Amino acid sequence: MRALRAAVRGTVLTDGDEGFEQRCSGWNLLRAHRPSVVVAATGAHDVSVAVRFATDQGIGLGVHATGHGMALPVDGVLIDTREMTGLMVDPDRRTATIGAGCTWGEVLAVTQREGLAPLLGSSPTVGAVGYTLGGGLGWLARKHGAACDTVRWFEVVTPDAAVRRVGPDEDPDLFRGLRGGGGAFGVVTAMEVDLVPVDTVYAGNLYYPPDRAADIAAAFGEWVSGVPDELTSSFVCQNAPPAPVFPEQIRGRSLVVVRGCWSGDLEQGEALLDEWRSQTSPLFDHWGAMSFADCASISADRIDPAPAVVTGEWIYRCDAGVGRALAEATFPVDDAPLLVFSEVRHLGGAVVRGDRSATSFGHRDHPFFMNTVGVSIDRDPTPIADHQRQMLRSLGNAATGAAYLNYLDQDERRHRTGDAFEAGVRTRLAALQHRHDAGGLLRYGADHRL
Repeated sequence: MRALRAAVRGTVLTDGDEGFEQRCSGWNLLRAHRPSVVVAATGAHDVSVAVRFATDQGIGLGVHATGHGMALPVDGVLIDTREMTGLMVDPDRRTATIGAGCTWGEVLAVTQREGLAPLLGSSPTVGAVGYTLGGGLGWLARKHGAACDTVRWFEVVTPDAAVRRVGPDEDPDLFRGLRGGGGAFGVVTAMEVDLVPVDTVYAGNLYYPPDRAADIAAAFGEWVSGVPDELTSSFVCQNAPPAPVFPEQIRGRSLVVVRGCWSGDLEQGEALLDEWRSQTSPLFDHWGAMSFADCASISADRIDPAPAVVTGEWIYRCDAGVGRALAEATFPVDDAPLLVFSEVRHLGGAVVRGDRSATSFGHRDHPFFMNTVGVSIDRDPTPIADHQRQMLRSLGNAATGAAYLNYLDQDERRHRTGDAFEAGVRTRLAALQHRHDAGGLLRYGADHRL
């Protein structure tokens, strides 16, 4: 420990040290890490030192950034990347170099000053690197693709403690594995991504009564089958908490929602939404022109830490049956576990056209992805997880059985990793993980060999 503290430029903490508990906890309060030692790393050098220490001690090593997702709690060495907040934007090249501790909100705030945006998700508090390693499907996905498609290079510390820069010409196999295959092959300390020119969008939410879930879902499924790629949208059954992040009319209500983001010409976007409005007049209309810097307001995802239970599945269609299944599972009935929301996101477009040979992101061809989130007040995930699995079964032949790595959490992230990839990709990722981490140093995350 003395040698570790002397070699690390950041902070080394053990149980009882001030700040140790804070470093072990993240956004998702369902589980907390209980490591032997925390290394609050300031860069790749510190990560390399921590990797060598874990190897020498014969213990595992895990990574913690924002703590939105977790497979197994780390009981060995925990690398906390939150100090690694280096960020450099090149407006001429339309790129951003992002440290492993940066959240998407921090990146977006800087890039929007140049009229540019990364392919972030719906929540700005999510770590940019971890999100991108899992694929990344946000409000610009249909127009510009998955976040992993935009990566130019990664800086990664592999389990042999080597600091590597990997790209299409520098260890292309590892580069491809990291682009959508998760962090099972090393600790990513930085990445460079392409940015897209987006500043003002036409976006928001249209709200409907909960008893209209089936017909709104059916109409939505038909409508989006012909919309341009500039629109990424979703059908949602939502129980809005009484929180100020929601409009006053919405707080504390159960509602059906059609939400989305149009990233093209504003007049064309308004005309497209007017077409929808003419067929299905909403109770409340909160869709309009907005700065993309405010895109977090579209989903209004919870910012405060919570014991969240998350799952999802790619589905073949959005129709009345899907809408009915989501409504029955989501809206409060008797003593059924309460879900915060269940959402069907329309994809396709640039997601389908992405270069499959250059990334590991799976199941691009499916047109819809369904995800659901519950909050377990007593921190026992079992009732909510069982309820969510029953909801997936209720989708019947609309369900594909295919998962999305970023929406596999807790035990599911461990045991359903294979469901997030096609068979050939699974085999390749398992071989890559064995080649780089045969000893199982990174034993707390997604495991392609299971």
